[in-house]
Amino acid sequence: MSQTPQQIEAEIEAQRARLGATVDALAAKLDVKSRASAKAAELKERATTDTGRPRPDLLAVAAVTLGLLVALSVWRRRG
Repeated sequence: MSQTPQQIEAEIEAQRARLGATVDALAAKLDVKSRASAKAAELKERATTDTGRPRPDLLAVAAVTLGLLVALSVWRRRG
């Protein structure tokens, strides 16, 4: 079945649009700096309260972890 020139042009334009979307997606994936900034902003959002202060539960976990690390290093030096 043969296509009219208008149909061929429409198909080419549709393929260009899909290719453009693919190129944009690849460019976004390869933009490491933007992705890192977005991830850092996401982590900061999750780690802070609405007022911008660190979440108390995360502070408690950090304090316990630090305490365990200090205790472990002291124990290793004595042992």
